[in-house]
Amino acid sequence: MELFNVYPLYNVTPVKAEGAYVWDENNTKYLDLYGGHGVISIGHTHPYYVNLLKQQLDAIGFYSNSIQNPLQQELAQKLGELSGCENYKLFLCNSGAEANENALKLASFETGKSRIVSFNNAFHGRTSAAVAATDNKNINAPINLQQEVTFLPLNDIELVIHELGKEDIAAVIIEGIQGVGGLDEGTTEFFKEVQEICNKKEVPLILDEIQSGYGRSGQFFAFQYHNIQPDIITIAKGMANGFPIGGVLISDKYKAKFGMLGTTFGGNHLACAAAISVLDILKKENLVSNVNEVSNYFLEEIKAISQVKKVKGKGLMLGIEFDFEVGELRKKLIFDKHIFTGGSSNKNLLRILPPLNINKEHIAIFINALKEILK
Repeated sequence: MELFNVYPLYNVTPVKAEGAYVWDENNTKYLDLYGGHGVISIGHTHPYYVNLLKQQLDAIGFYSNSIQNPLQQELAQKLGELSGCENYKLFLCNSGAEANENALKLASFETGKSRIVSFNNAFHGRTSAAVAATDNKNINAPINLQQEVTFLPLNDIELVIHELGKEDIAAVIIEGIQGVGGLDEGTTEFFKEVQEICNKKEVPLILDEIQSGYGRSGQFFAFQYHNIQPDIITIAKGMANGFPIGGVLISDKYKAKFGMLGTTFGGNHLACAAAISVLDILKKENLVSNVNEVSNYFLEEIKAISQVKKVKGKGLMLGIEFDFEVGELRKKLIFDKHIFTGGSSNKNLLRILPPLNINKEHIAIFINALKEILK
């Protein structure tokens, strides 16, 4: 049997990783400024993370959600404390797409409606309703397009007010900072006004923090820059440093009912152990402060490169925009300089999503490599 060929692959085979570096089968060392789509939050193979997973595997790796699992409560308590979202309830699942599916489903249960408002260049996942709310026709099959979704431009509050005025909206879903879409984001004024109209119309506001959450933006959640309180928050990528997990933070104004949401593997013992270790390390190593310190250094140093037209994003969720497509630049960074970076739907944008414990020396390596290539 062969693999179903849906991924364009670089000819690199990582076999070992530590901190901000990975090594391939030829023992070539690569600086990882992409973290596997922003998944690696506390660095590769952090010893505390590895030890906690090993200990849990020796004890119990999995049982269903039909029994007590105290690790889920420990995870919820630590997440609430570190994020400042103690007044939310946590539903655990397996991925970002599944988190958004459950968020949209919950909103539809609450409102009794089905149409979703999403935004241009949004990316919310590849499953049924999540992909329908993703602004990319190439990854939407006809079965997905049965969903009712209206895409609006960011920062146009009049259009949001107009659509919600039709009284048929189940939810508004928006990323704290757009990821795949190219690091665009709503203004503080826009976020506040969206929350205001959602509250007025009793439409759940879903904040997709799957990539922008867990300290990557320089706040625990990117929406916290705007002093708003969304009804539902979705999380995944940085949550367990590569172990599959996702979550939905649900305002306590919504009431749970047996059977309304469910999952076989979500919140299993191993996933919870991985996620708890990430929260412990974020707190102990003060990684959100490191994000801001390293980000400030990056933004200052990148000014020396004249070909850079704009830097988007916040914290260590950054996009470097040029006036040319960056495909070849990414290849040169990988094969000539041994540095991983990311792309986006904006072909002129280089995406930077490193582990949150990266340091200034790592950034200096990248800046020097970029200067040499662009010379």
